[in-house]
Amino acid sequence: MGSDVTPPVPLAEDRRWMRVALAAARRAEGRTAPNPPVGCAILSSTGQLVAVGSTARNGRPHAETEALAMAGAAAEGGTAYVTLEPCAHTGQTGPCALALVNAGIARVVIALRDPDERVNGRGIEMLAEHGISLQIGVEAEAARQVMGGFLARLAAERPLVILKMASSLDGRIALSDGAKRWITGPLMRRYVHLQRSRSDGLLSAIGTVLADDPEFTCRLAGLEDDSPSRFILDATLRTPPTARLFEAVPDVGVTIFCREDCDPQKAVALRNAGAEVQSVRLDGQGRLDLRVVMRTIAETGCGSLMVEGGGKLAASLLQDGLVDRILWTQSQHLIGGDGIPAIGDLGATGLPDPAAFTVIDDGILDDDRFILLERPADIG
Repeated sequence: MGSDVTPPVPLAEDRRWMRVALAAARRAEGRTAPNPPVGCAILSSTGQLVAVGSTARNGRPHAETEALAMAGAAAEGGTAYVTLEPCAHTGQTGPCALALVNAGIARVVIALRDPDERVNGRGIEMLAEHGISLQIGVEAEAARQVMGGFLARLAAERPLVILKMASSLDGRIALSDGAKRWITGPLMRRYVHLQRSRSDGLLSAIGTVLADDPEFTCRLAGLEDDSPSRFILDATLRTPPTARLFEAVPDVGVTIFCREDCDPQKAVALRNAGAEVQSVRLDGQGRLDLRVVMRTIAETGCGSLMVEGGGKLAASLLQDGLVDRILWTQSQHLIGGDGIPAIGDLGATGLPDPAAFTVIDDGILDDDRFILLERPADIG
C-alpha cells in the first residue's frame, strides 16, 4: 500500500545544497553593507537546481528575491536554501518570507536565525503559518563565518575586526630602516587584495600612511569597484592632502579620526581633499579611543573591517580585545632582531590557556603561507 507521507530529506543532501547558497553568499562579501551577504539556492519540486542568488550590491535586492526571479515558475513546490532567516518586515522592499510563500515554495532550509530585532524569528513564523516545511541550523557555523560582520555589528555595535599582517619568517614587517619593501610575493599580495574586496572597510594609522603612501584600494582586475571604505587614525591630522588615499575619492570614501582639539585649518584642508574628518575622545592612555572609533565605523553600516597597519596599532587592538580574526601572511625571509616586529609590546606575563585564537583556514601561495585564525564568537 502506498503512503502520502513525504520521506525526510537526508541531512547530507540539505548540507550539499546549503553549501551552494553559502558559496553565493561568499561572493557577496564586502559588497552588501549595511545588509548581510546572504545566499539562496532554489531546487525545483523534482530536485533540480533552478536558481542561485545573493544579496545585491549595497544590500538590495535581497538574495531570496534575486533567486526567485531567476527560478520563475520552477520555484512552485520547490525548496529554498537560505543562509539567513528570510526577513518578515517591509522596508524598502517587501518581506522575503512572504515572497517565498507567494512563489509557492514548499520547503525552506535556513542556516541561521536572524538576530535583527525586526526579524528574530518572525520570518520563520510567517513561513510556518503558511504551511511551509522548515529545517533550521544546516551549516550554521559556516554561515556564521560568512556573516560575522553583520552579527558583530548587531551584537556589539562594532565591526568584525580582521587584523592582517605580512611578516617574515621571524615575525618582522620591515627592516630596521622602515623603508617600504614587499615582504610576500605577487600571488600572496593578490590574495590580500581579494580579501580587501570582501571587507566593508579598511582601517590603518597615520604611521603607515606617511611611510608607504598607500591607496588601500582593491587593484585586482574586475574588482576595482569593490574597494572598501577607508578609515585612518590620525590624532593630530598629519595626513597630507596630496596623499594617494584621495585619488580614489569620491568613489571610495576616506574618514580620518583625530583628537577633539585638532588644528581646524588642517581639518579644512583634508575635507577639501575629499576626506570626512571626525573627532574622537581620548582614552585613559591618551590615545584615540578605539572603542568609540569602532562604534562610529559600525554606524556607517560597515560590518567587516580589515586592519592593515603597524605593530603599534596591532598591539593596541589586541590589548583592547578588539581583534576577532587574524589573517597572517608570511614569507620565508629572515630579517633578524633589528627588524621592526609585526606586533608591538603586549605586556604579556604568561601564555593564555587555551590560546586566544584558533586556526580556521590556512594555505600556501607560491613560497608564502597564510593562516586565518579566529577567537571565540563572544564578541567583546
